[in-house]
Amino acid sequence: MSTIIMSQCWPLQSLSVTQKAVLISLADQANDDGVCWPAIGTIAKRCCMSERAVRTAMDHLEAVGLLSRERRFNSSSVYSVTPSKFDVSAAGTKAKRKAKKSGAAPGAGGAADAGGAPDAPGDAPGAGGEAGGAGLEVRPVPPNRHITLIEPSEEPSSPAGLPAAPPVVDAETELQAACRATWTAYAIAYRTRHGATPVRNAKVNANVKQIVQRLGYAEAPLVAAWFLRVNERLVVQGMHDLGLLLARCEAYRTQWATNRQVTETSARHADQTQSNVTAADEAKALLRNRRTANAG
Repeated sequence: MSTIIMSQCWPLQSLSVTQKAVLISLADQANDDGVCWPAIGTIAKRCCMSERAVRTAMDHLEAVGLLSRERRFNSSSVYSVTPSKFDVSAAGTKAKRKAKKSGAAPGAGGAADAGGAPDAPGDAPGAGGEAGGAGLEVRPVPPNRHITLIEPSEEPSSPAGLPAAPPVVDAETELQAACRATWTAYAIAYRTRHGATPVRNAKVNANVKQIVQRLGYAEAPLVAAWFLRVNERLVVQGMHDLGLLLARCEAYRTQWATNRQVTETSARHADQTQSNVTAADEAKALLRNRRTANAG
């Protein structure tokens, strides 16, 4: 997954829900150069749509410059996601042309013989009269509400005396980017140590979000990658599960910042050392009290 490509695709406008879903699915599987090679069936399952809908969306993305395809024989095609080449004018022109084609079809509205057909020959049934369907009301085609609306470039001014609303969208986007970076760092370190890809589901996503919120956007990815170096017995037995990191993420953050791991053995050693120091202090205090008593 490329955080760079994904962050460039999210703000794009003038795309339908289907087109945006296919674009985000491709960006999620692409590398930092925007290159990926998923099968059409895989994209269809990820986006919960038919393969035909996926191909139609890809045709549109290719027409507006967001996608290029390199077809290979007996193998999946190679796709290049190119948000920097997005032609907004081409997207708008295609949407208008589609609306015009559906709303201004021949025979629509008040045109002559609307909804009907020319009179049948003289020997045909009903000759001389109106053809079947003549005079029926033709309803206009409703507008396509699946097109993403283009938001105004300027926010409306706030009423006098009231503070401006916080940028909720920007903050959420930064949180999502931090979550993606944290998961990517953790997954790479996990594959390096365990030789397998970690499982990702709704519970894991919730853990990642909480880790980012507790450690901060900048440090969460670094601590997540460092966590795979921890050799505590319970952590190793748990295969470095993210839930273990979440349970003590502040403590692990301190160990990461100080470049020092507190294992069970080192903790016992520190506890024994403190016990010895305490016993020595108590012995010194007892000797001082006896000397004071003898001197008196």
